[in-house]
Amino acid sequence: MSSGTVRVDIDGSLAIITVSRPEKLNALDLDMLKALSEAADAVEANPDVHVAILTGEGKAFSAGGDIKAWGHMAPQEFGHAWVRYGHRVFERLATLRVPLIAALNGHALGGGLELAGLADIRIAEEQIKIGLPETGLGMIPGWSGTQRLVKRFGAQIVRRMALGGEIFTAEEARQFGMVDMVVATGTAVDAARDYASRVATRGPAALEITKLMIASANGEDNGTAVEALGSILVAKTGDLKEGVTAFSEKRPAQFKGEW
Repeated sequence: MSSGTVRVDIDGSLAIITVSRPEKLNALDLDMLKALSEAADAVEANPDVHVAILTGEGKAFSAGGDIKAWGHMAPQEFGHAWVRYGHRVFERLATLRVPLIAALNGHALGGGLELAGLADIRIAEEQIKIGLPETGLGMIPGWSGTQRLVKRFGAQIVRRMALGGEIFTAEEARQFGMVDMVVATGTAVDAARDYASRVATRGPAALEITKLMIASANGEDNGTAVEALGSILVAKTGDLKEGVTAFSEKRPAQFKGEW
């Protein structure tokens, strides 16, 4: 699928989501947020996909939210149509059933770093820079920069970026645990493909459940993770099949507690 600004390419068990607005350094606007949500739905709905890559086209991964998209908004619209909607889209990507690898082909700043931060694995090219420059514009990191990134990167490193305006190199980010691997310029997607091929050899059900359990242990939406795990478990029992069949046949269910 392609929206013009976000592409989804399927290659066997691998899905590649590409943010494609290179003339604006892949800065995100409302149309792109909607397209990212649709991309997540497309990946989620394809049973053949076992792992996904998220990357950008051109010189940047993403320069963050496009100021022209939100700068004119009234406070209520900014809070609801921009920040809260962006949160929903990013949460959709963060909770994909499959492992998500961010291939950072260029700078990841502000919302771009928050986008990279929702991935399970991050592979960065050596020339990139990352940071959270929002407070320099009089705003806050609003797409989980002060929440998910703190859980995943640690509070102090987020303080340095968000309060001090520090910008880090790829190697510094690797040392701080913000990226998992640094590769040569122009090779992030290939490196992500190699890593994805390793992931794809593992059990899809085990990957999905393990991802949920890690998120729960990290304090990321515990309620959703617990209910998803419970629902998957119950769905595999004989009791659920009997309950649905009994409802269809308009008779009392005969549960046996079969697992």
